[in-house]
Amino acid sequence: MTTQPARLHPLLAKLGLTLQPQGACWGEWITTSGDEIPSQNPSTGETLAVVRAARRADYETVLAKALTRFTEWRLRPAPRRGELVRRLGELLRRDKEPLGELIALEVGKIRAEGLGEVQEMIDICDFAVGLSRQLHGLTIASERPSHRMMEQWHPVGAVGIITAFNFPMAVWAWNAALAAVCGDVCLWKPSPLAPLSSLAVQNLCNEVMKEQAAEGVFGLLVGGSEVGEWMSEDRRVPIVSFTGSIPVGKKVAAQVAARLGRTILELGGNNAIIVLDDADLDLATRAITFGAVGTAGQRCTSTRRVFAQRAIAARLTDRLAAAYRTVPIGDPLVAGVLMGPLASAAAVERYRSAITLAVAQGGTVVCGGNVLDRAGHFVEPTLVRAPRHDRFPIAWEETFAPILYLFEVDDLDAALADHNAVAQGLSSAIFTDSLRAAERFLSAAGSDCGIANVNIGTSGAEIGGAFGGEKESGGGRESGSDSWKGYMRRQTCTINYGKDLPLAQGVEFPAG
Repeated sequence: MTTQPARLHPLLAKLGLTLQPQGACWGEWITTSGDEIPSQNPSTGETLAVVRAARRADYETVLAKALTRFTEWRLRPAPRRGELVRRLGELLRRDKEPLGELIALEVGKIRAEGLGEVQEMIDICDFAVGLSRQLHGLTIASERPSHRMMEQWHPVGAVGIITAFNFPMAVWAWNAALAAVCGDVCLWKPSPLAPLSSLAVQNLCNEVMKEQAAEGVFGLLVGGSEVGEWMSEDRRVPIVSFTGSIPVGKKVAAQVAARLGRTILELGGNNAIIVLDDADLDLATRAITFGAVGTAGQRCTSTRRVFAQRAIAARLTDRLAAAYRTVPIGDPLVAGVLMGPLASAAAVERYRSAITLAVAQGGTVVCGGNVLDRAGHFVEPTLVRAPRHDRFPIAWEETFAPILYLFEVDDLDAALADHNAVAQGLSSAIFTDSLRAAERFLSAAGSDCGIANVNIGTSGAEIGGAFGGEKESGGGRESGSDSWKGYMRRQTCTINYGKDLPLAQGVEFPAG
């Protein structure tokens, strides 16, 4: 790894990256010789560092170390595995500030959001440590006398974790912390847009693994799509967790399914908020603004559509426009800034294209819509008043940018019909003071998303709940609740403690 800008050096020093780590690691860094992957600061366009990608030989080395460790790790008692994750959480607490600032520098999140992402990692470590003493199965009543049935859970082996740029650290932790306490080993392919974030986290993992004699539990492979393909096609990696776009997710799913492997897919979202005429508009305005503008609209849970009941649609639009015009845009590490840049020049072009299509399809730009004339990839948060939902195809797509489409609807029935019409089904919300409307939204006839909220926005999930969506959003679940089961294999066991051998379903099979 080579570095240039002076702004990066203090962060690397605080994080202990004083060596020259390369693009692969299993507890010890591997000197790689693959393609150069530049890490760029989206606020300035300058190159922060250049990292060498992993080669196929590096992949084989990291996987071999992981599989060797798995033979011992799966037998280490789960509470002891939890000690590894507990210690990782301690180091994340120690280095929270520089890690959060590195996220802001490399991917453009504002500092508060970068720190919040590191806090998510700390929280999931805490959750996983508790989980390490609760990996329990069921005892099931048997129809046969003197028999006991039970379920138990075992680790599966190596878990491939492919993450996106917008959460360059936290999504890895959602997967890796749970997989590790479950007894699995992990191979991480980070986004090529955020290699420094992955190197910093892996450096902490190396420290923890050395302390716990657990080298190989956490492995890193920086690279492009080829690394993800190696994982997806490899029978030695029984589970692949992929976070990213729907088209790439479909490809990963097909590759893994072709070998009858398992996937955890966290794909795109086209998230909407319904605002009824009895809603608290102050509350709705704040939630919509954060949901649509936070992370410059580059979250899978970002708010992209609003369905407002006609009686309050104009007032809500005015409030949102006023809020949008006061959003401070700029360097994400500067105090007071609320929106940083888009991730790349290509993202800026997708922003331009979406607004052009929105206008061509009958939309009206209420505010925003411009690319800022400055260094970096900065745009204005944009509100578009839209025509009928079924005549506005751009709103059926996910544009990873701060563009919000506003629709007027007659009632909850109309809002739900349009809300559920799109192919994605990740996060959703309703703002209302009506108990009936809220419960209807949460019912089987309501939102078809994996996440459904009342009087809070679409963005900002807690780690205690399972995170994920339906339809083309993937159907996978990560983080809290019983998501841990996705990293294990279920085994049904029956024990006969009697002297007879009765068969199930009353089958008689006389001895010969």
